[in-house]
Amino acid sequence: MRIPIIAGNWKMNNTISQSIDLVKNIKKEDIKDKVEVVLAVPFTSLYEVKKHLDGTTIKLAAQNMHWEDKGAYTGEISPLMLKEIGVDYCIIGHSERRQYFNETDETVNKKIKAALKHNIKPIVCVGESLEEREKNIHEDIVKDQVIKALEGIDKSFIKDIVIAYEPIWAIGTGKTASSEDANTMCGLIRKTIGHMYGENAKNTIRIQYGGSVKPENIKELMEKEEIDGALVGGASLIAEDFIRIVNY
Repeated sequence: MRIPIIAGNWKMNNTISQSIDLVKNIKKEDIKDKVEVVLAVPFTSLYEVKKHLDGTTIKLAAQNMHWEDKGAYTGEISPLMLKEIGVDYCIIGHSERRQYFNETDETVNKKIKAALKHNIKPIVCVGESLEEREKNIHEDIVKDQVIKALEGIDKSFIKDIVIAYEPIWAIGTGKTASSEDANTMCGLIRKTIGHMYGENAKNTIRIQYGGSVKPENIKELMEKEEIDGALVGGASLIAEDFIRIVNY
C-alpha cells in the first residue's frame, strides 16, 4: 500500500525566524498518522527548522541541490551539506528551476543520482506548459521527462523516488487541473514507470499532484486512484491551510 505524501514547498519565502514561527504553528495541529508530511524550506532555514522537527514525524526537504559533493560551484549546495543537516528529501527539477535557472533533463538526472547516492529521497517534478497542452503533446512531453529523469537509475531505487506531476500552467496561477486530468496524467507516469521497471515498481512509486492545491480541492484530488499526494505551494505558507490539506 502506498502511503500518501503531502509536501509543502515554501519556495523563496520566510526568513529563519518566520520559518520557525510557521513550523511551530504546524506542530500545534494534529496530523494524521497515515500521511507522510514533508516541509521543503529555504536553504537558510533548513538547520533551524530541523531542530524544531526533531521528535515529530514531519520530514525535511531541500528545494534544490548540486550533483557534485564539493567543488568550485559558487552559490551551490551539495548533497553532503544537506545530509549533515538531516535533510530527508530534495525537490529536483521544479518547473521554476527549469524555466528561470536553466535546469535541464540532464541536470535533473545527475541530481537524482547524487541524491540517491547520499540517501536523500528525490521529489522529481515533471509537467507540461499551457502551449504544449494546447498542442496536445503534453503526454509525450511528460513521458519523455520521466524517461530522461530516471535514465540509468536501477529499479531498486524506485521505492525512494517520488514523482510530482505539476502542469506548469497551474503553478501559482490559481488554476488547477481537473481531478480527472490530474489522475490521467499521474496514470500515464505510472504506466511509464511500469514499462521502464516492471509491475512492482509501477505499483510502488508514489506520484503527487502539484499546482494550486488548496484545502478546497485536496479531497477530490486525493480520491483519485493514481494520485498519492500533493506538492503544495502557497497554501503551505499558512499553517491552518496546510494542515487542512494534510488532514484531507
